[in-house]
Amino acid sequence: MKIREGTRVLVTAGASGIGRRIAAAFLGEGAKVHACDVSGDRAADLLQELPGVGFTRADVAVPADVERVFADSAAHLGGLDVLINNAGIAGPTAPVEQVSPEDWSRTLDVNITGQFLCARLAVPLLKQAGGGSIINLSSVAGRLGYPMRTPYAASKWAVVGFTQSLAMEVGPHGIRVNALLPGMVEGDRIRSVITAKAAAIQKPYEELEAEHLRQVSLRRMVNPDEIANMALFLCSEAGSAITGQALSVCGNVERMI
Repeated sequence: MKIREGTRVLVTAGASGIGRRIAAAFLGEGAKVHACDVSGDRAADLLQELPGVGFTRADVAVPADVERVFADSAAHLGGLDVLINNAGIAGPTAPVEQVSPEDWSRTLDVNITGQFLCARLAVPLLKQAGGGSIINLSSVAGRLGYPMRTPYAASKWAVVGFTQSLAMEVGPHGIRVNALLPGMVEGDRIRSVITAKAAAIQKPYEELEAEHLRQVSLRRMVNPDEIANMALFLCSEAGSAITGQALSVCGNVERMI
């Protein structure tokens, strides 16, 4: 899965979780990487683990923050070849009548508007580079219904539509756009999601986690490095004909509960 040496990569929400593993994977293949994250507290740890990575503290739902990210990344990278639109939040866990308009808006602002704000600034840079790749993080909730998680599911279905439409728009410029659809990914995020759902339906955490895993064909969670490896593949020569796709890396989640 070799990528071109010196490939210039911007990863949103790159200080932890999937984003951090993606940043590490690209750095390990000789890429130049800039990351942003809403939490500045994670920056020191990120820079210690991955020396050479640039960092900007930013909220991708805020246009001025996104503009600052691109200014900083331009200074650090000198251009752009790959955008990894990874930033996203879980949103509320509640029946739709209990979801506040504020929570609904915030979930969509981060999960889909943030991707738009980044893509609109990335595309001119990718055109200048003669082509490149955009990878948008969706979710299996972007292909399946997800009860009590309507804001999250709506945003992740929107990511797939955005991805497929943008791929058609920028394909003639040699820019490929794909979406990755993770399922249950090992780490703090899935633990917090299951904890919130368990509290909402008054069920023990362990019982609900086991119930979730029974809906996965492989009966296991996905490792963040497996997501990072797919991102690398899509940006390598081996993945050069793949665009406009929503690719599940989830062990085949059969149903959302």
